[in-house]
Amino acid sequence: MKTKISFQDVVKTYPMKDTTFTALDHVSLDIADREFVTVVGPSGCGKSTLMSMAAGLLEPTAGQVLVEGTPVDGPGPDRGVIFQQYALFPWLTVRHNVEFGLKLASIPADERKRRTQHAIDLVGLGDFADALPKTLSGGMKQRCAIARAYAVNPQLLLMDEPFGALDALTRVQLQDQLLDTWSQEQRTVMFITHDVDEAVYLASRVVVMAARPGRIHSVIDVDLPYPRNEEIRLSPEFGRIRNEVWHAVYHQTSAAPVA
Repeated sequence: MKTKISFQDVVKTYPMKDTTFTALDHVSLDIADREFVTVVGPSGCGKSTLMSMAAGLLEPTAGQVLVEGTPVDGPGPDRGVIFQQYALFPWLTVRHNVEFGLKLASIPADERKRRTQHAIDLVGLGDFADALPKTLSGGMKQRCAIARAYAVNPQLLLMDEPFGALDALTRVQLQDQLLDTWSQEQRTVMFITHDVDEAVYLASRVVVMAARPGRIHSVIDVDLPYPRNEEIRLSPEFGRIRNEVWHAVYHQTSAAPVA
């Protein structure tokens, strides 16, 4: 399977008063087309920095980030970015929030309407298309943000702890809905999280990062079938993989980092 996004020996440093802070230290990682990869690690390990480079919001100090073989030199419509904060326009309805990026791209009205409705239906907000964000729950707002990202037809979804501010039940529901949407649309997903259970449940591979400096500690395959459900969550195999990831995140040693 071809590589969708490639981090090649990426370094990110920041100057400080008397020294230099290394946020990422020679990180190399390939994510395949249509793959769902989660990235987990302790606070300060550079998870969000890595994603911001993929989004074109930050430039590496050294190394490069490639999307389908082309160096990333800024944000682009081929990459949809979803943050923990919903960033919805409060004066626009769900429909008009989802449509906003299509207007910026000068998509013709008929096609804009079709793609907007498809994205809204995809995340289950058809009954709330004309509602304002203030009337929506936190989970519904995040679904609106996901629909807005999908509407512009990105080939790569970059998600930075999108469910982090939600209650446990809503979080589980949105995990299931995200996987359902992914199975229909087959986009490549890079999903940042600090939750080990979430990382294992969603992904085909979990990338575990280590901090100070930020680097890849290990990459753990999740050999669990899709579609996933409560039975998968309660299975012994899920528990085994969860424990492996948990140990890698919270019991890291000073062993040499994995490239």
